Amino acid sequence: MDPLVMLAQTTETAQPAATEAFAPVDVFWQQITSLGLPEALMFISFGAVCLMYGWRVFKILVVISFALLGMVLGALAAAKISGANNQILGGFIGLVLFGALAMPLMRWGVSILGALAGGIVTAGMWYAFELPEKYIWAGGLIGIIAGGMIAFIALKWAVILFSSLGGSALLITGLFALFYLWDETSEQIQQLFFEQNWFLPVALIVPTALGFILQHKFVKRSSQWSL
Repeated sequence: MDPLVMLAQTTETAQPAATEAFAPVDVFWQQITSLGLPEALMFISFGAVCLMYGWRVFKILVVISFALLGMVLGALAAAKISGANNQILGGFIGLVLFGALAMPLMRWGVSILGALAGGIVTAGMWYAFELPEKYIWAGGLIGIIAGGMIAFIALKWAVILFSSLGGSALLITGLFALFYLWDETSEQIQQLFFEQNWFLPVALIVPTALGFILQHKFVKRSSQWSL
């Protein structure tokens, strides 16, 4: 068969898959539009701190991240076991349990968060290049493997990676919220967000890369820093 015909057929079959939304863009946008001015400024401030000095407060970030994860899992488990009435109790138990486990298992926590950060970065690149969203998990899996390998080779790089990504996420969420609150830019930011696949990944990855470079320089200058 002619290779051009095969390529055309592949493109035609891939087009319906591309229309299926697998990237959680809507969820991220809902978080942005729910912020007011004070919350947006707070997100920007905390994001900037995490971008530049996440290596100093990474233990707190790990505990908070796993505590929040435990709260969500605990609430879901309680809802399935005994209904919605015990969701608050289940969430509280999960929060305390996962937060407490994160402290003695700090290195494992850093490795997991580093792997997840790598997955988010590569999944974002997959989305930016407009590859079929149906298989975006494949792009994320590559980053998870790479992030896990980085954590085993040099754990401090995993610290810098996940704290830079977390700071970038907070920073751009706050900035997008400010643009959305400003009437003159609200429509433009929404159009870029939903119509240009490259916009959100670039907005997330560029500050992450900048934070990675800055933190790496700061860590090298600090002789007392250690895991």
